[in-house]
Amino acid sequence: MKTKGKVTGIISNMLTVAVDGPVAQNEICYISLGSDAAAGGPMPETGMAVQGGKMSEASMAATGSNISESGAASEKDKTYGSNATAGSGKVVSMMAEVIKVVGTTAYVQVFDSTRGLQVGAPVEFEGHMLEATLGPGIMTRIYDGLQNDLAAMEGVFLRRGEYNDPLDYDSHWDFTPMAGLKVGDTVVAGDWLGSVPEGWLDHKIMVPFKLSEPQGYRLSWIAPAGNYKITDTIAKVTSVADETQSEISMVQKWPVKVAVTAYKEKPRPQRTMETGFRAIDTFNPIAEGGTGFVPGPFGAGKTVLQHGISKQANADVIIFAACGERANEVVETFVEFPELDDPRTGRKLMERTIIIANTSNMPVAAREASVYTAMTIGEYYRAMGLKALLLADSTSRWAQALREMSNRLEELPGQDAFPMDLSAVISNFYARAGMVYLPGGQTGSVTFIGTVSPAGGNLKEPVTEATKKAAKCFYALSQGRADSKRYPAIDPLESYSKYLEYDEIVAYLNQHYGADWTARVQASKAMIQRGKEAYEQINILGDDGVPIEYHDRYWKSELFDFIILQQDSFDPTDANCPMERQVYMFEYVMGICEREFGFEGFEACQNYYKRLINELRQMNYSAFNGPGFQEHKAAVEQILAEHPMSSRA
Repeated sequence: MKTKGKVTGIISNMLTVAVDGPVAQNEICYISLGSDAAAGGPMPETGMAVQGGKMSEASMAATGSNISESGAASEKDKTYGSNATAGSGKVVSMMAEVIKVVGTTAYVQVFDSTRGLQVGAPVEFEGHMLEATLGPGIMTRIYDGLQNDLAAMEGVFLRRGEYNDPLDYDSHWDFTPMAGLKVGDTVVAGDWLGSVPEGWLDHKIMVPFKLSEPQGYRLSWIAPAGNYKITDTIAKVTSVADETQSEISMVQKWPVKVAVTAYKEKPRPQRTMETGFRAIDTFNPIAEGGTGFVPGPFGAGKTVLQHGISKQANADVIIFAACGERANEVVETFVEFPELDDPRTGRKLMERTIIIANTSNMPVAAREASVYTAMTIGEYYRAMGLKALLLADSTSRWAQALREMSNRLEELPGQDAFPMDLSAVISNFYARAGMVYLPGGQTGSVTFIGTVSPAGGNLKEPVTEATKKAAKCFYALSQGRADSKRYPAIDPLESYSKYLEYDEIVAYLNQHYGADWTARVQASKAMIQRGKEAYEQINILGDDGVPIEYHDRYWKSELFDFIILQQDSFDPTDANCPMERQVYMFEYVMGICEREFGFEGFEACQNYYKRLINELRQMNYSAFNGPGFQEHKAAVEQILAEHPMSSRA
């Protein structure tokens, strides 16, 4: 029997509820608002405008303050498939989550606006946490933070109390059992039972994660190859421990705030993930199954960088979580992603992309849930042996949602009023990423890259500091580099990758890119540092007040910056730089920087390096080893040869 209760207090989206039975932390409940007529007629809500699966023109014109009409869900459809309309007089049931329990009082946060809600409203608890629905058909979908399919929403605006099915339960899929699998075999959670084609991916059907009996399960029946709905039974298993039988379909549910642990082992990352950006792959690589974050002020290029990584990264599945972003940026994602071409497959990028959309004017509860929903979907595809890349923009909005919830609960505030346990919450979330060995011996990974939007670009604020403790890669965007149009504006000296300290990653890099690759990269960082110091001396003492070696040192760092660290995301050739080309250009540029030149004056030094930079940049814009590339390389060699005092250092 379900626990019931009544609302006793309302503080914006947080309610206090007197309950008549047991209630668990993070349990889901529904609050009955009554009919929309009884609640005072149609009431405005916040949310994104959707129409026919696409953003409406009104929403595209908005800049973050979309107002929706109120909606009403029938009691029958309070969980999924609500078709109620404003003014219909039907019951509106709003989903909420328990965030604190004290005696017989539960504190719940509502995923919708509570405007018009009254004390005494009935509440019904569901007995389970907020769950993600996992199965064939997730790919290419655009969900909100609660995994409602935005394309299936009716009307122009999101309506309060309207929730729908994340998957199409009427569609049929061609199921093929795994080769070699037979009745009597012992299986465990996460084992593959079969597969269905999902676009160009082979979507694995697994033993549900919830079947976590340590001794495993005995396969008692498996469906033959055929066409099935996702709700049809495709296998039956019997518990080895107590002979309990379970039926398995293609769809399963998993609580989003609980990490999926259906794997054998979670080792340290052993190889890098290629992103196509030289400032990342060459200078501060991120590991496959690793974690990183991109802090920076507004306008420094966080969104463009994330879009570039999602397009070019060596990943099978892209999950983009727009967490608390302005509505116009979310609309831009909706419009651009379906049109982007996938350089890996030649198809549309959206065919291997899932978007979790949540805007800053939605209730904070839904914002807080969106990143967990995205991570759970990533873990699901990791269990299929795929490489999933999760991009969250921006985790600062998520942290702000945590702060608002903490303040309403009157908890002891930490720095800048953020929760005292902010570091622990962020660390626990980042820890869910990683590479794993699956029960069948395969590997899968979730690589997580989040962005942080510190106010005023202050990298010492609590969210940035807490994230630095959890993430292994730190890509600090510099306002100065952005202002001088040096994109991507990743600061080469402030940024770092702790994976360069991992013996496994160092061995991988040296094996694939040269025996002394990591040592050469460290030498280039030292050269950038020396160039910065020389530039500061030149600024203080003037061009004539320092030895010519200072100018030479500075311009060598500029040469490396322009050719290796800077990259044009809007040039079809330079936007994506494969590792083969990165290694070649890095060694070529370092070879130039290691030469000793004898210049008569600083003007000769400056003009010489500018000529080199111009030709080398044209090499970046030319097809690798193509005619244009070779032509500009010959021009570089000619410039090097004309200097009479050129020699290897």
